[in-house]
Amino acid sequence: MTDMDMTDFIIVDDATLFFAPVSSDLIDGLLGQYNSMRQRITHFAGMIEGELSAAMEYFLDGNGDEHNRFKPSVQKLFNPAGAIAALNAAYWSKTLAMTDVLSVMPQKRRDEWNKTISEMTAPDFTAEAVRPTISDLLASRQKFFAERVEGIFRGLSGEHVTNSPAGFSKRMIVGYVTSEWSTNTSRAGLINDLRAVIAKFMGRDEPKWNATSEIVSIARQRHGEWLILDGGALKLRCYLKGTAHLEVHPDMAWRLNQVLHSLYPKAIPAQFRKKPARKDKHYQLIQRPLPFTVIEVLQGLKPDRHNQFVFHLAYQYQSSTQARTEAIKVLQFLGGVVNRKGEIEFDYRLDRVLNDVIAAGCLPDRTAFQYFPTPKEMAEDAAAALDIHEGDWCLEPSAGQGNLAMHLPKERTRCIEISKLHAQILTEKGFDTLQIDFLEYARTTTERFDKVLMNPPFSDGRALAHLEAAASLVKPQGGMVAILPLSMNGKEVLPGWGLEWLRTYNNEFAGTGVSVVMLRACRV
Repeated sequence: MTDMDMTDFIIVDDATLFFAPVSSDLIDGLLGQYNSMRQRITHFAGMIEGELSAAMEYFLDGNGDEHNRFKPSVQKLFNPAGAIAALNAAYWSKTLAMTDVLSVMPQKRRDEWNKTISEMTAPDFTAEAVRPTISDLLASRQKFFAERVEGIFRGLSGEHVTNSPAGFSKRMIVGYVTSEWSTNTSRAGLINDLRAVIAKFMGRDEPKWNATSEIVSIARQRHGEWLILDGGALKLRCYLKGTAHLEVHPDMAWRLNQVLHSLYPKAIPAQFRKKPARKDKHYQLIQRPLPFTVIEVLQGLKPDRHNQFVFHLAYQYQSSTQARTEAIKVLQFLGGVVNRKGEIEFDYRLDRVLNDVIAAGCLPDRTAFQYFPTPKEMAEDAAAALDIHEGDWCLEPSAGQGNLAMHLPKERTRCIEISKLHAQILTEKGFDTLQIDFLEYARTTTERFDKVLMNPPFSDGRALAHLEAAASLVKPQGGMVAILPLSMNGKEVLPGWGLEWLRTYNNEFAGTGVSVVMLRACRV
């Protein structure tokens, strides 16, 4: 995932990407099933009338709940009108799910449909009713897009001055999203609509209509803490009183106001329609997130009942083989190992880290962070060469996920890591971890260490810069072992130190053909 400039954003207008395809055969099939079931209901209701009705009373008396004093009469229980109303609701619900239109409706329309289905007031499921309705819904995608943006704006809390009545600003508040125990799915749906609109701006697939409720639940559990969503395009923070605070990337706020302006040309002031002149340093660059299909598979990950460090990918009939394959790659990036049973094993508690990946939809970029995990054999060789003694205070700079640190005494080791995700993994593994750029840490810290074990980033001369920075933190008579580019082999990289070039390794790092050399350095 690479950082995106807003010039990379596109709005997708292809209807085949906006809706799941609907074949005439599928609708014909549903209509056939509906008509067959309706005939059975009518026939069965007719059978119960007359003498059978009196006999049925005995069934209800003899087999009913003895504590239920308000059992329905046979006439009411087998009233065909109620059964047909339930049948209509069930088949309209199936059709909406089949067409995927719930995912592209504004939350207001979705609430209206949900009410119609839950209250069983849907019209008869006939060809004359179904086909025009579905055709109209499919043809209304542009209308839905604009309605969505308008619905988001109207759904913002009117009780908070943070929300401007003149247009979208970078900060927004939605009220009554959560209670002490649960999430209001309709209010969470407004945030989901915002994520779906932003996904369109990014040229990304959309989240399903209920995808954000779980994210809101995570934010509610971490109340008061910012949660990064969708590659940095959005941030979410929930409070115990039920409000959800949102921070949208300035470029996204501008695009939202452009849509509002198309609806209300005279109502949106010019300052809300002005494109941001330059990037705001307080906002991270937006990254290209994982597809929502992959994130959906990750959301289905289930812990083993007997081992909290072992997980199973729940079967999801709608998920593709490709999405499952990509999800497994994500889990392997996070340190998971697929065992012979197809389970994914971890050596730390995955919950918090996985929730952040699901919310942000991103993993650290390997190139940007120069993350190439140290192979097991090389890590063991390096730790053995360091010759750690009882009481030594140890450091691993740019620790990644701890492939080197795991060979150091955990209770006496400090890990430095710039990636927030990797820092969280190190913390979950029990390491004393600081999330900070190592060069900045070395310039400002007063800590000093007996031993340093390191595999620094190599590009743009960073290996030497990190080596020198680490050397400045070593106590007198202390030592370091570093894995360095082969081009540094034999050079006087640390004047005044005792240097020993131990051995070289070729093509050991996955995904790269780099050759490295191991250096042992002693401060004299």
